[in-house]
Amino acid sequence: MRYSMKNLKGDLSGGLVAGVIALPLALGFGVQSGMGAAAGLYGAIALGIFAAWLGGTSTQASGPTGPMTVVAASIVASAVTRTGSLEEGLGIVLMSFFACGLFQLGLGLLGIGKYVKYFPYPVISGFMSGVGVIIVLLQVWPLLGSPSPKSTFEVVSHIQEPLSAINWGAVFLGLLTLSINYLFPFVTKAVPSVLVALIAGTGVAITAGLGVPTVGEIPTGFPDLRANVFINIDPSDHAFIVGSGLTLALLGSIDSLLTSVIADNMTKTQHDSRRELIGQGVGNMIAACFGGIPGAGATKGTVVNINAGGKTRLSGVVHGLFLLAVLLGAGPFASYIPLSVLAGLLISVGIAIIDYKGLRHLLHVPRADALVMIVVLGWTVFGTLIYAVAAGIVLASLLFMKKVGDLAEESSSVETLGRLPAEEPWSDEIELMQKHEGKVSVTHLHGPLFFGFTSGYRALASQLSPKTRVLIIRMERVPYMDQSGMYALEETVHSLHAKGTTVLIIGIRDQPLEMLRRICLVPDLVPEDHLFDDMNACMAWLAKDYAPAVESGAT
Repeated sequence: MRYSMKNLKGDLSGGLVAGVIALPLALGFGVQSGMGAAAGLYGAIALGIFAAWLGGTSTQASGPTGPMTVVAASIVASAVTRTGSLEEGLGIVLMSFFACGLFQLGLGLLGIGKYVKYFPYPVISGFMSGVGVIIVLLQVWPLLGSPSPKSTFEVVSHIQEPLSAINWGAVFLGLLTLSINYLFPFVTKAVPSVLVALIAGTGVAITAGLGVPTVGEIPTGFPDLRANVFINIDPSDHAFIVGSGLTLALLGSIDSLLTSVIADNMTKTQHDSRRELIGQGVGNMIAACFGGIPGAGATKGTVVNINAGGKTRLSGVVHGLFLLAVLLGAGPFASYIPLSVLAGLLISVGIAIIDYKGLRHLLHVPRADALVMIVVLGWTVFGTLIYAVAAGIVLASLLFMKKVGDLAEESSSVETLGRLPAEEPWSDEIELMQKHEGKVSVTHLHGPLFFGFTSGYRALASQLSPKTRVLIIRMERVPYMDQSGMYALEETVHSLHAKGTTVLIIGIRDQPLEMLRRICLVPDLVPEDHLFDDMNACMAWLAKDYAPAVESGAT
């Protein structure tokens, strides 16, 4: 497809702003991984260029991310333990990173990416919150002026070590960086606060002569090809490499595709999950060949890119090329950046990753969903990330099957789960839609509204006719709703309201209604007088209170 020059200005501005945002985070994630700041920059360049060029999300900005860096750090620590030093274990590390890209390439070719939509919300919420907590915990020691251990358990259990040797200069710089990052947007949003915080923190450290740990020397020029370290890897390490690569691949795929969904929602487009995983895989393989850490689609960079005008893949490529230009010309300056400044920036990233919406509703969702979220969060923070996700999916599935079994015992039959049936409209609906000439639509929900069904329902808003002014949702046959279903319905109602469509609900049962009231979807988004016991009551309301507005096209 030919490139339209009308997108050039937006792509250039979006890519440059995303690159500015990515620079300090890439350096910080490189340090946190144990590979060094340069490795973070190499990974950001390779992914930024190739994942954007070959990927399936037009506005995706890819690079090292919190979840991927946490796993990469554990792989580095394990390799050092197995071989005695990072230099000796570098082949294991980079081969694991290369395997990650290779597995992602395979997942993309097999079309596995489309199944990420079936992940339950409590699993994703618990996982993301857990990753946010990990990032914050691992930056506590650098904020205090000490090198951080690689596990969160050690961070907590040995916290007396950095507390007994606090570098107050490092603490000051870290808190200054955090403050600027949060407060500068109130002054202006024209300049990224991350960049201002980085420059201010580094400038204060240099001018005041504070004796704090810094990033250290970053090689200038194009990075060397590191393929030689893949040679002579001990056969006993092959199983570790395969397992580590698969863990990174699954995590990176989930991370990237979730960001792709966010980009779709912002741009009203549809990503190609197959192509996206192929692009991410190629990017991670190339990053490994040059000694870079693996990454994925970066939510913050992608959102910034879109808001700054990015429209096509060129914006992501520009983001990577900007980082390459920085590497070629500004490496010596980056070596002066204090680690506590990067710690302050990464703490803000960790805080932003935590899913406050899910935590806020923890006491208002079904106990099964709350249990899944807590288990995944705890296991993510103090265990293995991919095992946490797997355990959450298994637990969510088992609890859901139990709930379906309980519902089956309460009724003579259970409706087909999670689908919008292609059935003939009921007679009263035909009369209603004919009367209003397509301005009123009706849809039916059948069976429990749960995590396996939510992706299909989210597409409802885009499937409706542009003429639709009122959507009637019939929920007489929905006996149960879980947290994923609740949020899917909330997102759908938001999308419909943005289009000027009013939502009416018929026959909602006690458990789903209680869920919607707990999060204030009823009455904040769907007023109480938009809930009806049956179609007759709904038609009477339309005829009396809403017909003139519908017919005039107003809402």
